[in-house]
Amino acid sequence: MRKTYILYAVLLCLVAVLLFVWMSFGQNGLFDLCNMQTKKQENVIILKDLRAKNMLLASEIRRLREDSKYFESVARKELGLVRENEIIYRVKEGERGTLTRAIQGE
Repeated sequence: MRKTYILYAVLLCLVAVLLFVWMSFGQNGLFDLCNMQTKKQENVIILKDLRAKNMLLASEIRRLREDSKYFESVARKELGLVRENEIIYRVKEGERGTLTRAIQGE
């Protein structure tokens, strides 16, 4: 009778150990949970950065739509656009480091 209780206790401990190992190392176990929480924290940081960039871009779009002077400065700077009848000076470096100037326009 005592042997059967010991056998049941050993089997119960074995099942408990197997269950613990399965819950820790198995699919969707404790280690996977820790990895998913770390990945979630990384994704939250990335999401905050993307939201901040999105807000900057939205303010840039709003400014481009509403401020014509800003629109013109961006067009000049990024696209190289000029006004009508504007004279462009291009400065080139000569052979020996001297500067030569070329004037373009009408």
